[in-house]
Amino acid sequence: MRLRDDLDVAIDEWVEYYLGNGPSLVVFLVLNASAFLVGISFYVHSDPALSDLPTFLYPLFGDSPTALALMTLSAATLLPNLGRRVADAPVNRPLAYLHTLAFVWLVKYGIWTVVALNLRPDLYVGFSGAALWDYWGIMFTHAGFLALAVVVPRYGTTTNGALGFALVLALVNDVFDYGFGYYPPLKYDAGLLLAAITVGLSVVSVALAARSFDRLSDVAPSRQNS
Repeated sequence: MRLRDDLDVAIDEWVEYYLGNGPSLVVFLVLNASAFLVGISFYVHSDPALSDLPTFLYPLFGDSPTALALMTLSAATLLPNLGRRVADAPVNRPLAYLHTLAFVWLVKYGIWTVVALNLRPDLYVGFSGAALWDYWGIMFTHAGFLALAVVVPRYGTTTNGALGFALVLALVNDVFDYGFGYYPPLKYDAGLLLAAITVGLSVVSVALAARSFDRLSDVAPSRQNS
């Protein structure tokens, strides 16, 4: 318990220091936006590719870039709060939806990628030039999604409506991915096992959001804005 409390304090201090200062917050946003562009590049050159879908379906196909875009937008809401404590950042209902979606997508696709690569390690694990990125690079960068997710509840809140919306949207994404075959490109056919795991991750990610965030209704009125 002491270790957990010390870890919480350390995370709070990190968030206050890096996301509460203009230069470091901008660097954080630029790094996330750059990672988003790398993810978009992957889906531009994949098969199927973004060009095979209508534009409005891009967020459902590019799962990891969508998670990074949501995180970038979520963190960008801290820009007007510079000069004040990150933990005191203003909150409202639209922001609760944004922060909740960012958290759910980061957790879901951070875990999903690690699981998907390790369901068929024979196709990915290796130490050649290609494998260094195809397995190790992708796995560790996506595991980093979980570290990003931990940050969001430090300044954001959620509501029952935001949690329900996130769950519905995550399940719609699952139907799109596995019902129509637009799951992230892999070196093997996803099959029923990965589809079931993904649906489970949708539920687990929303449950973790419900556990991790303060509720908007419980936040002091001085933090709430319209």
